[in-house]
Amino acid sequence: MSIQRKNTTNEDIYDDYSTQRFPENKRDPMWKVLMVQIGGFVALSQFMLGAELGYGMTFHDAVLATILGSVILQFISYGLGLAGQREGLPTSLLSKWAGFGTFGSAIVGLTFAISLIGWFGIQNSVFAQGVVQILNSITHHNINYQLIATITGLLVTFSVIFGFKGLSWTTNISIPAFIVVMGFATYNMLKGNSLNHLVTMAAPGAAMGLGAGITMVTGNFIVGAIIMPDITRRTKNGRDVFWVCVIGTLVGELGVNVIGVLMAHAIGSKEIMPIIYQLTGALGIALIVLSSVKVNDMNLYSASLNVVNFFRQVFKVNLNRSVMTVITGILGTILSVIGLIDKFQGFLTILGVVFPPIAAIMFVDYWILKTDRKSLAISRTKGELPKTSSKLPVMTIIAWISGILIGQFVTWGVQSLNVLISSGLIYYLGNLIIRKASKQFTKNKELED
Repeated sequence: MSIQRKNTTNEDIYDDYSTQRFPENKRDPMWKVLMVQIGGFVALSQFMLGAELGYGMTFHDAVLATILGSVILQFISYGLGLAGQREGLPTSLLSKWAGFGTFGSAIVGLTFAISLIGWFGIQNSVFAQGVVQILNSITHHNINYQLIATITGLLVTFSVIFGFKGLSWTTNISIPAFIVVMGFATYNMLKGNSLNHLVTMAAPGAAMGLGAGITMVTGNFIVGAIIMPDITRRTKNGRDVFWVCVIGTLVGELGVNVIGVLMAHAIGSKEIMPIIYQLTGALGIALIVLSSVKVNDMNLYSASLNVVNFFRQVFKVNLNRSVMTVITGILGTILSVIGLIDKFQGFLTILGVVFPPIAAIMFVDYWILKTDRKSLAISRTKGELPKTSSKLPVMTIIAWISGILIGQFVTWGVQSLNVLISSGLIYYLGNLIIRKASKQFTKNKELED
């Protein structure tokens, strides 16, 4: 049945229906949504991941880690993406009726905000390194990285506060510029190296295990898998969701990673800026810096919104978004100044442990337990949202924390896979026990009456 939303306002349309169901009559053809998905993969962080894998693994093992990590998340991303398509809801709203409740969804948002601040720090580090590389080549002096990182971080922070329209044009060139730079870098790499040598050579850096590589891949993509409903809510049917997930992963995750692995083998480094500088020169660095500006703009904007929403939902406090932008921007800048980019592998490992429980809980609750499916279905026919939701389900917190602890302390196997399976099982079995106990209590109560 086609959703006909009532009382649609210009504000709803401008806000992309972020707090409502996305109308079925406004949904996009599959290729448009697919381009958005691929665009999310064609980013500096994806090449950084490929370089990290290539520096510590052979080509065969790096590709295997990418495939296995991607396959693990394909089930989650497709399941959550299909739920988003059916309900027309972004992840933040869907999670309220998929295991997390009102407070739980706010905590999920805060967790996203923390990860986005981390990504801000990493992207700003790359931004600053690029500026330093260019200035060093021009002035022939060693420019202070910490100073440049502070300036670039604060520049982006204040651009988000005031909404500088001058930066908006970077959106139109970011992906094309990135593709041009990476295409040129790939050409120069293959011109100076035998492809057979790059594929068969040993890893240039300290060896990385397959399990660690898979956890890094899932850590890099897990947030993308969880927020798949943000994208797929715009698709028309489940078939479109399937192709967006599969093609997006093949072209983006696998394709971009492979290039990053080969570049790390060719240059013998995992540092992305030296790789790009050696393969493309100062112009390539400049284009990469330019393309990273808008990405960090979006990271900071989303982080500040999530923090504001957390305090509104949990503490009923309305914070000023501009103030929170400054705070989150300063935190991200500090992280870049103290060298977060040097901990990129550890950062991805943390994401690969903290975020899989969120995906597992939402998947199990929506598709297996179907806790709020009836209220979602009834409200969906009206183009509305359910009137009520739970506050903070106890089993959600138990499953989430248990999954993190298992990922942290269970050393065998693949961390992220251990977390996914264990948190999903704990949530499922715990809810079955609670439901059975509740039914027995009700039955005993009726017998007493």
